[in-house]
Amino acid sequence: MNTSMQWSRLLSYKRSSGTSNDNPDILRTSFEQDYDRIIFSNPFRNLQDKTQVLPLPRHDFVHTRLTHSLEVSSVARSLGKITGTEILKRHPHLFAENITPEVFASITSSAALAHDLGNPPFGHAGESAISEFFNQKKQEITIKNEVNEREWEDLIHFEGNAQGFRVLNMANHQGLRLTFATLGAYSKYPCESLFVRRDPQRKSQKKFGFFQCSREHFANMAEETGLIQLGKENEYCWVRHPLSFLVEAADDICYGIIDLEDATNLGLVHFEETKNLLAGIIGERFDEKRLSSIANVKEKSGLLRALAIGRLINECAEVFLENESGILNGTFDKALTQLIPSAKWLSEISQLSVEKIYRSKPVLDREIAGFTVLNGLLEAFVPAVIRQALEPGKGSWREETLIRLLPEEVKMALVSKEHLPIYDAIRLCLDFISSITDTYALNLYRNITGISLQGI
Repeated sequence: MNTSMQWSRLLSYKRSSGTSNDNPDILRTSFEQDYDRIIFSNPFRNLQDKTQVLPLPRHDFVHTRLTHSLEVSSVARSLGKITGTEILKRHPHLFAENITPEVFASITSSAALAHDLGNPPFGHAGESAISEFFNQKKQEITIKNEVNEREWEDLIHFEGNAQGFRVLNMANHQGLRLTFATLGAYSKYPCESLFVRRDPQRKSQKKFGFFQCSREHFANMAEETGLIQLGKENEYCWVRHPLSFLVEAADDICYGIIDLEDATNLGLVHFEETKNLLAGIIGERFDEKRLSSIANVKEKSGLLRALAIGRLINECAEVFLENESGILNGTFDKALTQLIPSAKWLSEISQLSVEKIYRSKPVLDREIAGFTVLNGLLEAFVPAVIRQALEPGKGSWREETLIRLLPEEVKMALVSKEHLPIYDAIRLCLDFISSITDTYALNLYRNITGISLQGI
């Protein structure tokens, strides 16, 4: 590649709505406003009742998607501040453009805060349920011929990252209208679902980051921030926005270390195992004597977690800065956490987590239940919205009743066109199902299947 991305464009404070209201005289920058818009939004609030990994016990605390997102945002802020301080030393001309270390910190923390907004109820089990629903033979028969090849690829591979990008760019008053810089930092997978020249060596092409309905939004963001395009004619694929590497690292750090802490506190992993693994990351700062003076196991775990995260932040920032030129010209495309000195320990934590956490009975029980619930909701609502799109007002009594159960904004969008394309109708249905909480999904499933009724 002969081109290189420029920080002055990458840090664009222009908004996806077409506005540009950044003013150096105001107290809150556009990037700080991004953070506020996300944290006060309904999609973010719903994360409080979406499972991170472990089911929520009645007698203790474990992380939800909301607490996880807040912690990832905190780590991302530190990564942005550290790397931004050094980048400004390397590129002092950026000071004249009112760019400070706080700009990097605000963008990364905002993007990290939003990183799970597109996740459906029940986490990865929910994603699998949606994908497998459309992979069924009967869906292929009824839907595949009604959508184009790229749209079909979207449906059979539901992706939370792409759904999140759609949520952030909703039309009318639902979208958050974030800055292009924050949208870029959010986008870990800057390619479409059907990209035939996908390179398995590029971490950014492991998944996809936007649906067909959002590709123009993504192209606008990529153009404004100066992302390098990889796709040929009629292909939608770019290199990553540099700050997305920091957001990804923050997520990797938190789910690796904090899932382990939760599992230790719940007794799924023995404290000695946790101590040995985190001590390997902490290195010379590990103090057995200080740890022994703490009686409470939770406090011990909390101390080890804090020290380990601090070390990982510094290591990831160092790898990012070492590879700045490769990141800017698009030749570097790896997860930072795979290249740091503590990568060995993170790999061991990952292996332990698979064995003792992700395959534990409480997790498996919730995943299979969640899969069943989501599949049941899809079996009910998808045919109803398809009938509404094809023959408005002519569905069966059950189909018409299910349509009435949808949120007002979904119902209005379904009737906004005389003949709404089936792909668009299904996307509206998936907007609803992916947005609801675990508890809402379970209660709705019980109600529409007659398992339970309010007041009975």
